[in-house]
Amino acid sequence: MGTGKVAKVVIVMPAYNAAKTIKSTYEEIPQEFRKNIILVDDRSHDNTVEIARNLGIRVFSHTHNLGYGGNQKTCYYEALKDDPSVVVMLHPDYQYDAKLIGELIRPIQDGRYDFMFGSRIQSRQSALSGGMPKIKYSINRIVCILENILLDVNFTEHFSGFRAYSVKLLKTVPFQKFSNDFVFDQQMTISALSYGFKIGEIPIPTRYHEKASSIQFLKGAKFILDTFWWIMIYRFHKLGLIKSAIVNIKPTIDKS
Repeated sequence: MGTGKVAKVVIVMPAYNAAKTIKSTYEEIPQEFRKNIILVDDRSHDNTVEIARNLGIRVFSHTHNLGYGGNQKTCYYEALKDDPSVVVMLHPDYQYDAKLIGELIRPIQDGRYDFMFGSRIQSRQSALSGGMPKIKYSINRIVCILENILLDVNFTEHFSGFRAYSVKLLKTVPFQKFSNDFVFDQQMTISALSYGFKIGEIPIPTRYHEKASSIQFLKGAKFILDTFWWIMIYRFHKLGLIKSAIVNIKPTIDKS
């Protein structure tokens, strides 16, 4: 993609009860990226679908709730039909600054990275001043440090809902085999690393508010346990002790 070819960007929004925030999220998306937006509704109980369609967004609706990961599987399946160069995943809960989409995808367009995400935790002050609860900040930092050590990376966040992927990555990692639950994003990172894809991040504002979606305590605890379970699977797989369908042993990505 570093040949000067103009990238086709598809934005996907995995939505569940996002009626209060979808319009604000959409209006922040730069005009040049609005023509290829897909929203997948995971059987919302509000009028998310109606609002999205009124905004001109292409909508796919699940007949029953599949979960956060199951929603993303539909997102990427439908996005790949459009023959994109880059796919952006943007939570429609207005926590992430969509005005930064161009900055987020630039390293992928330039061929420097295959996977980019926006980090809300560039510093303690910026995270807390943006409304992130202290307990969430503390958990995020602890989990991030442990994940960095175990995955041999150095990211400032691992939980971002604002991500971009090259089409090569999405056609390589077996995302349809990932969990339908919240750990899907962590599996995407683990699988991408195992295939040799390059992952980068950009700083984005922290923006917590009363309308934003938030994972409940028990689901959050399960998510963290699932995260470390899959990291252990990744580590054991690399050692040749077990085999996993989502992890690649020998990177096959062309480094040229």
